[in-house]
Amino acid sequence: MAVTVETLEKLERKMTLTLPVTVIQSEVDSRLKRLARTVKMDGFRPGKVPMNVVAQRYGYSVHYEVMNDKVGEAFASAANEAKLRVAGQPRITEKEESPEGEMAFDAVFEVYPEVKIGDLATAEVEKLSAEVTDAAIDKTIEILRKQRRTFAQRAMDAAAQDGDRATVDFEGKIDGEPFAGGKADAYQFLVGEGQMLKEFEDAVRGLKSGESKTFQLAFPEDYHGKDVAGKTADFMVTLKKIEAAHLPEVNDALAKSLGITEGGVEGLRADIKKNLEREVKSRLMARNKQAVMDALVGKAELDLPKSIVQSEVDRMVEGARADLKQRGIKDADKAPIPEEMFRPQAERRVRLGLVVAELVRSSNLAATPEQIKAHIEELAASYEKPADVVRWYQSDRQRLAEVEAVVIENNVTEFVLSKAKSTDKAISFDELMGQN
Repeated sequence: MAVTVETLEKLERKMTLTLPVTVIQSEVDSRLKRLARTVKMDGFRPGKVPMNVVAQRYGYSVHYEVMNDKVGEAFASAANEAKLRVAGQPRITEKEESPEGEMAFDAVFEVYPEVKIGDLATAEVEKLSAEVTDAAIDKTIEILRKQRRTFAQRAMDAAAQDGDRATVDFEGKIDGEPFAGGKADAYQFLVGEGQMLKEFEDAVRGLKSGESKTFQLAFPEDYHGKDVAGKTADFMVTLKKIEAAHLPEVNDALAKSLGITEGGVEGLRADIKKNLEREVKSRLMARNKQAVMDALVGKAELDLPKSIVQSEVDRMVEGARADLKQRGIKDADKAPIPEEMFRPQAERRVRLGLVVAELVRSSNLAATPEQIKAHIEELAASYEKPADVVRWYQSDRQRLAEVEAVVIENNVTEFVLSKAKSTDKAISFDELMGQN
């Protein structure tokens, strides 16, 4: 088999393959003979169908399969011999003219790029840090208290205020017409906690049991109910019942109800601190990892294989369709999703993947079995039965591969931080958690 390879542009290559017709025909005959032994056709006993009948019925499809297989094998062999790192699938077409007794094919494909990583010592990375403060622990305890609050009906002459649970009847109309979801009886919500739109909460706040109020409510343009988004409705609301919230005291009984068997309130605070520190560590790692990856990509030069980017775009479009389907969107598989909205993100993912792979290779940053084991044990530590969690990870190759990928990213992050110009920046707990 003769092979020639030419460069078309950047990463694109073209390879010409030639195969003897006799090789193709020999394999076609062999497969048809095997097929004849098992094929069932009307008027013939199994295994007794004449070869010319089998060839007439199945010859084209078998020939097509053999061509695909043989050309695929020839391409893989030639690419391996030429030490080419092929990216994606080749586009193979048969040439119109071939040497006598041979079939010629053109295979157009891309190769993986050479990745050049510049001097990481000149890279600048801002490394974030944050502390778990007493205020953060206090805020968490307040959330836990709210989750366990109880409600008691207030006096008839009491006015609804923030923190109360209100039971209301309401009806809304747009241009005098009712709309879906605009009416409810005995609907409960917590005043002042953003469960309802602001105009609705403002109307209920200050009402007494049995009182009604009419008001206008402008639905936001991005409201989840598309039929009413951006429109203004006229509402009437009647307050049926007000219940005051009672939060449990911060004492040993609360700690015990939250699973703290020793240490009372101090034991509870220590447990909360431990959990918050684990979350802080995870979020800091994610933020710092992102900063490192941005710096790493900024120091790298490479061409992107279009086929790999397209595969990533296709994967992201399929993910978007699956998300729409999960949300109950009708005909999600036919929804028009423009590929271009995903292309910048796909290009970044492919670029980052290639750069990280090159740094891992060149700097020996692959995950060791000891690192993978330690990471799994750290993940398992927060569970009631860590040994069961460790076994769960170790029993599945896919889960182990996911852990290995995280460990490699951590290795890359630490390596780049050790080389780059790293500046420390302390941020507040609330800022890290995205809280006000």
